[in-house]
Amino acid sequence: MSFSNNVRPDRMPGPIAGNPANGLCEKVCIEVKKVFDACIKQETLTDQVITLSGTTPADVQQPFTFVGARSSSSVGTIGDLVVTPTSETPGCSRVQCSVEIPLSVSFTDANGTSAVGTSSLTIQRDVLLRVPEPSVIPYEIVAVVNAVSAEGSYLSDGQFSITLCVTVILKVVMDVELLVPSYGYCYIPPCQEYQEEICDGFFDLPLFPR
Repeated sequence: MSFSNNVRPDRMPGPIAGNPANGLCEKVCIEVKKVFDACIKQETLTDQVITLSGTTPADVQQPFTFVGARSSSSVGTIGDLVVTPTSETPGCSRVQCSVEIPLSVSFTDANGTSAVGTSSLTIQRDVLLRVPEPSVIPYEIVAVVNAVSAEGSYLSDGQFSITLCVTVILKVVMDVELLVPSYGYCYIPPCQEYQEEICDGFFDLPLFPR
């Protein structure tokens, strides 16, 4: 059982006067991160040169053999951000930025030792997004990223040339306070202990052969 049912049946609020069907009990103000707009782009990038900034273990011997790489975090770093309102599309702005994707690179060294290195890949974005009007609370441009690579080769001096499958989601977000209807606090049920029924199959056998 999980808390997805939200409210215990015996503690459901009664119907509101004049609207007996909904059973809402109050209006609450919640603080959330509102997404005003978002877009996604998935692409395959070939011949991307990445440089290791550190390895574990540290005493690895070149040359290296590439094993694989993937993003080490789903959070991309936004840089060189320029937001320009457009007259062609009212309410939208041209968003230009760089997105840095952190990478974890697996490889083996000259002695066959398995190692992991840290690196990053920076890509450019030039998109149209709906941006809210100026306000006291500023909006943010954030990036959700994912990248994976199973193909690459070692160059020299800690550098690899790799092919990556990359997903980047750009979002326009802001911390806001919203007024929403509420059914009350969530009910969190007690944990249900996992029990492995190792005798189930044995107990299902007939007492005597058929």
